[in-house]
Amino acid sequence: MATRSVDSATRWRAHAHQHPLRHRLAVVGPDAADVVRHAGGWLFDRAAAGWEVTVLVSDLHNVGALQILGATVLELRPALAEVPHDLWPTAVAVSVQSYLTEPEVRAGVLDCLDNGLTEVAVWGDSLPEELEARVGASCHRVSVAAQAFKSCALAAAGFPGEARSPIESFRSGALFPPSYRERMRDLVPLA
Repeated sequence: MATRSVDSATRWRAHAHQHPLRHRLAVVGPDAADVVRHAGGWLFDRAAAGWEVTVLVSDLHNVGALQILGATVLELRPALAEVPHDLWPTAVAVSVQSYLTEPEVRAGVLDCLDNGLTEVAVWGDSLPEELEARVGASCHRVSVAAQAFKSCALAAAGFPGEARSPIESFRSGALFPPSYRERMRDLVPLA
């Protein structure tokens, strides 16, 4: 079975302009395996709910694993370099590794947190001090369907048989008004 190639940022932007009212989740990670392992179930559940899920990765190895989950895959640096940045996602999820190594990603996350209009989720160890006070522990309960697709994606990423959990953990900023959070309740704060 042939897999789609990595999309160009220009083609993605043209498609997004044709569907301006869709919820969008932008995910940034170092590679497909890291994204699938930490956020694959959440990506699938959002895509299955009609969200446009776009994953930006630095390493294009095994991107088919992300496509199994319903994500459009873009190469990180060319996508960030392309202007204009006129489409803003409803939610952003970022690996701590990408946050620390990519200055544009760091600036974008801080801008999202400062403006308070975009849900921000972060995964990974050693959260930087500048984020510690701005995000709290949260989790996503992965649907049974997402668990099955994540298992297939893990195998495609080179991790067949890896144990999958029905819970994915993040650190997130609850920035939307309470009425919005009630409707979009898939990332639940851990109190």
